[in-house]
Amino acid sequence: MNFQNISKTQLDALKEIGNIAAGNAATSLSIMTQKKIDMDMPSAALISFKDVLSLVGGSEQPVVALLFNVHGAAPGTVYFIMSIAQAEELIQQITGKIKTNEDCDLTQNDYACSILMEVGNILVGSYLSALSDFININMQPSTPNLSIDMAGAILSVGLLQLSEVTDSAIVINTRIKNDDSRHKIDGHFFLIPDVTSVSKILTALGIENDE
Repeated sequence: MNFQNISKTQLDALKEIGNIAAGNAATSLSIMTQKKIDMDMPSAALISFKDVLSLVGGSEQPVVALLFNVHGAAPGTVYFIMSIAQAEELIQQITGKIKTNEDCDLTQNDYACSILMEVGNILVGSYLSALSDFININMQPSTPNLSIDMAGAILSVGLLQLSEVTDSAIVINTRIKNDDSRHKIDGHFFLIPDVTSVSKILTALGIENDE
């Protein structure tokens, strides 16, 4: 069973799940920041592993990644990935105070890291909650682990695990914007199920076994 069997209807369903999650996340972020937060309608796409790294700028592109372990009936891993510049812009939009530059090491700024992790908690928690409700499979995120490294180093382990059962991944893209900024924050949401979870999720989405 693999992602190649997924249909346009099922991708549309994943997009709708993303829409529900985005609405919930925007509301939670607005409460957290006491600012109006908008999230553009997310897109859902099926891409090959070689295109996963291209999507985030290549294997040597430095990125900020929030890593979550997924617990429950369909365990796995979730990555929420942004460029360093986008992460800095997100912090500035939320706080209106922190000014960072290309020489700033975000991992040495506890306040900035806590903001990124809380935003990640809201975004990933909202998505997994919407997905769990849709497919009726319990999926709960762990506390996040923040990493700043090259994209290839961050993603290689997860992609290696999933390559045992498929060579494609489903990606949900998100955009965040508040009223005080013209800039939109682009992020990429990757859900990488454990080997034993792939068939559960795809079966719940109505994808037939091709074997």
